[in-house]
Amino acid sequence: MFRWSEIKAHFKIMNPYIAFGFILFFAGIVVGGTNSAFSDYLEQQINALGDVANSLEQSNNPTLAFMVFIFLNNAIKSIFIIYIGAILGIAPIFFLVLNGMVVGFLLQHVAETQGTGDMLTVVLGLLPHGLLEIPAIVIACAYGMKFGVLLLKALGRLIIPGKEAGKSGPEIEYFMIRSVPVVVILTVTLLIAAIIESTVSVWISSL
Repeated sequence: MFRWSEIKAHFKIMNPYIAFGFILFFAGIVVGGTNSAFSDYLEQQINALGDVANSLEQSNNPTLAFMVFIFLNNAIKSIFIIYIGAILGIAPIFFLVLNGMVVGFLLQHVAETQGTGDMLTVVLGLLPHGLLEIPAIVIACAYGMKFGVLLLKALGRLIIPGKEAGKSGPEIEYFMIRSVPVVVILTVTLLIAAIIESTVSVWISSL
């Protein structure tokens, strides 16, 4: 299960889903940064995160509090999104686009209100942990979409039985087995990203 060769082989199978995940995320960035129709909703999301950040700042050890919150928030959501993808893969798509929109709106808002210099600071603040966190979230969503496709195929085979009627069970079983090492890898990656985000990224943003 945890052989690196098997993990790599399955990642290759997942490449189309991962690529599609990145497309959705970057499409979300474009929409969030250019479409004012979602501004109120996205601003609410950012304000909610700001409220959480303010409460964490009041803790005895803000750095540790941020680290734990960021890690648990991202890890739980990523694991959840893999398996909630069973609902036709809709949730992972929505999750990716929404996260992209929040990033796009934030960058556009900072550039508009504080200038491109501050926007570059935000980008630099996002980069250290984003290089790990964004791919991890995209991969989690890719697996969620794949799970949704598998269950959609299974449903189709139940409705219209054919030569491949017996394939769904083994396919889903194989996917579930292969998802276990992915969950472990994503959890470790998101832990590292949380450490970076609560230390290095905070330091860069304060410059």
